[in-house]
Amino acid sequence: MSRNPDYVVGEMLMGIFGWQEYAAVAADAVLLRVKERDLPCSLALGALGLNGITAYFGLLEVGCPESGQTVAVSTAAGAVGSIVGQIANIKGCKTVGFTGGPAKVRQCLDEFGYEAAIDYKSTNDIDGAIASVAPGGVDVYFDNTSGPVSDAVMRHINIGARVVICGTAAYPSWNPWNTGPRPERHLIVKRARMQGFLATDFSDRFNEAAAQLANWIREGRLRYREDILEGLENAPGALQRLYSGQNDGKLLIRLAAAG
Repeated sequence: MSRNPDYVVGEMLMGIFGWQEYAAVAADAVLLRVKERDLPCSLALGALGLNGITAYFGLLEVGCPESGQTVAVSTAAGAVGSIVGQIANIKGCKTVGFTGGPAKVRQCLDEFGYEAAIDYKSTNDIDGAIASVAPGGVDVYFDNTSGPVSDAVMRHINIGARVVICGTAAYPSWNPWNTGPRPERHLIVKRARMQGFLATDFSDRFNEAAAQLANWIREGRLRYREDILEGLENAPGALQRLYSGQNDGKLLIRLAAAG
């Protein structure tokens, strides 16, 4: 039911409503009206939801890629990274992805269109691997992880590079605070920019992003994967599965109440 005249019964909405089968929320909890009803509704929680929107604005508005430039992405087979790489391809960029394991390397290359993919789990020399696949350096680095991979990429960024800070998946806890190589000299000498962001910074433009992402899916230019678990009882272990890399696509929980 709806007690708000702006929302009608049967309308599909996306928001952060909590891990529950039913929720009563105020209108300001709604992030997006789901208008793309010809596509699977689950996409509103993935490629057409916060993951896709994060990729869209993080790359295009913060990373500002230009055709012909090299874009590197960590967790390149993930729900955000896979979309970042494909949008970069659409914009005419060369794409390099970092992922873990041979299966995800194949996904990056065969499904998500990366020109090169580096398996950080089996590569002893990440610096050498970057130099091999991106000899001209990196112009945009979309960072979902922080950690050793990001430390290596910083040594290969070009003059005027943009480093987009989206996540710190290499550090599941903020306590103790992570430490490591300092990027300041790379940023100074290369006159590069490092910027963090949240998708909600662009909340007034969510519909714009969802509509464009949906068009790219319809055109076959944007592919996605979903890994759906059945029932709310699977929620407690879902994050552990995500951080261990056991998921095969956007990890979702299908609620029994949803039918």
